[in-house]
Amino acid sequence: MKTLSITLVLLALVGLYSFTTLNKKTKSDEGIIFHSGTWQQALDLAKKENKMIFLDAYASWCGPCKKMKRTTFADKSVADYYNKNFINVAIDMEKGEGPMLAERFSVEAYPTFVFIKPDGKVFGKTMGFHNVSEFLELGQKVMKSK
Repeated sequence: MKTLSITLVLLALVGLYSFTTLNKKTKSDEGIIFHSGTWQQALDLAKKENKMIFLDAYASWCGPCKKMKRTTFADKSVADYYNKNFINVAIDMEKGEGPMLAERFSVEAYPTFVFIKPDGKVFGKTMGFHNVSEFLELGQKVMKSK
């Protein structure tokens, strides 16, 4: 009876260890990592790292925005590329700094994606849902043209 109890406890521990190990997320598993500070802090970081900013201008009620977050932004290849090459910023254009940035970057629909040079000037802009291959290609075109 004691042996059975010890065996069950060991099996439970092995199962728990396996479950937690297999479900651990790495940085790239989390998708695109978005800057959590202010807009000015993102600009300062872009200058410091000499990287362009990728701005995801979204609204909380926007269906295509939610789909981008759930699918395209969560894709490992997209995340790896954008995390390596851009300072990524996602801002709800209806809250906080959003309305000011929506006006500055002429955001007229959601989602709008704006690529901004480290000096704060707009490099390019596009709108609407993009699947993984389209979004990866977009980022690559931006990097080739900069």
